[in-house]
Amino acid sequence: MEAMDKYRLWMSQPGLDAELKAELEAMAGDGARIMDCFSRDLTFGTAGLRAMMGAGTNRMNVHVVQRATQGLARVLFEAGEEVREQGIAIAYDPRHHSEEFALQAALVLCGNGIRSYLYDGVRTVPQLSFTVRELGCAGGIMITASHNPPEYNGYKVYDRTGCQLGVEESGRVMRAIEGLDAFTDVPVTDEESARAGGLLLTLGGEMDERFYASVESLCVLPENLAGAGGVSVVYTPLHGAGVGAVVRVLGDMGLESLHVVEEQSAPDGGFPTVECPNPEDPQAFALAEKLGAEVGADLLIATDPDGDRLGVSVRSEDGSYTLLTGNQIGCIMLEYKLSTLRWMNRLPGDGRVVRSVVSTTMADVICRAYGVQCEQVLTGFRFIGEKINGYETGEGTFLFGFEESYGYLAGTHVRDKDAVSAALLVVEAAAYYKREMGFSLLDLLQDMYKRYGYYLEKVGSHTAPGTDGMVRIAQTMHALRTSPPHSFGGFPLLAARDYLT
Repeated sequence: MEAMDKYRLWMSQPGLDAELKAELEAMAGDGARIMDCFSRDLTFGTAGLRAMMGAGTNRMNVHVVQRATQGLARVLFEAGEEVREQGIAIAYDPRHHSEEFALQAALVLCGNGIRSYLYDGVRTVPQLSFTVRELGCAGGIMITASHNPPEYNGYKVYDRTGCQLGVEESGRVMRAIEGLDAFTDVPVTDEESARAGGLLLTLGGEMDERFYASVESLCVLPENLAGAGGVSVVYTPLHGAGVGAVVRVLGDMGLESLHVVEEQSAPDGGFPTVECPNPEDPQAFALAEKLGAEVGADLLIATDPDGDRLGVSVRSEDGSYTLLTGNQIGCIMLEYKLSTLRWMNRLPGDGRVVRSVVSTTMADVICRAYGVQCEQVLTGFRFIGEKINGYETGEGTFLFGFEESYGYLAGTHVRDKDAVSAALLVVEAAAYYKREMGFSLLDLLQDMYKRYGYYLEKVGSHTAPGTDGMVRIAQTMHALRTSPPHSFGGFPLLAARDYLT
């Protein structure tokens, strides 16, 4: 169906959301805008759906969410009727419309007779993954667009192990979605009936406590953090979902000097104090640095809106702060955990560390020093989760996993990035090295470079928005595959590796 035909079809729907109807009326006569909003349907991939919010099949909105959920329901039933009782866990971040999208996803599932466990407020990605596993659900849905700008939202799906869906599973959901009409093929029950019938259940404090306990159990050596050796920490959740869990866990484990950036402490999908709520971005630390200077903090930590990524900035001798890269943070955590486990005689002989192919090879060298095997997987934390699942049924004890894009996992309680447990681990490390060695984490890095070799990396990104951007990206990738360059920066190209899946 052509874009204009889709536009007219949406305009004719009596059940169209009123806000979306007004947006459609406003774009009447604007062919370019209609083309951008309706030229394609959002593609359901391994990361689910993600796009700018608004009207149209190429935007995130309630009707796209309902249609995607109906496709998911059909795939779930392929596994058997037991999915009705196992249910689906649903959580959401503080972005605009996230709560609405989460509720509508739940009501579509309930309309299919599938029990839905919906959180009573914003929660983190790792808590959603934990909940799927803890309750034995058939899967999970997380409404989030991670650290994207505020005009974006997304829809991520997890399997029964708490992993994001793989390529095959995502393809099945996509094919199921493609055969659906968003307005006539989606049964949506009303909230009152869903609750009265026991299909829509609310999750809250009790599940929070279970998640906190699972994270706190990952503390490598609790006495290293108790009292914290005088280490002082500033934390900013960047208006996201992480604040409750991070503050609670660090407090429970004995951190005495924790300062939260007040201006960024309340969940707010507009992210009013930052250009982009990304803990990889130095500007996201501006208010944390200001507070850090006031209180003399050793460490600044930041979590992204859905609490799966962690950024760390360390105080230098001159009082300024240095933002660490994702690779540096991962290697610090890895060095601390492996060295402490070895000192405690608890380092397993079949220990495994997993990193993505684009993450630093310094991790391999650290692992060799401790007799631990470091494995590589493709980019995407689901591949690390799949490795953990394999270790549980075969050989290997999972110790740590990370990606250079500020994602880390130090336990098997979840199957996705976990900034909550990462915050605990990096603060524990900072406290130990300050108290026992008089080191900052910057000092530790220099010591590690002397032992393992010097590593330098830099990541750049380029945004290509809209339909035209997608075309340009596809053309660029095609050109790289069919006519690869012979040199870079004057240096000859020796080899090329294509990770196409």
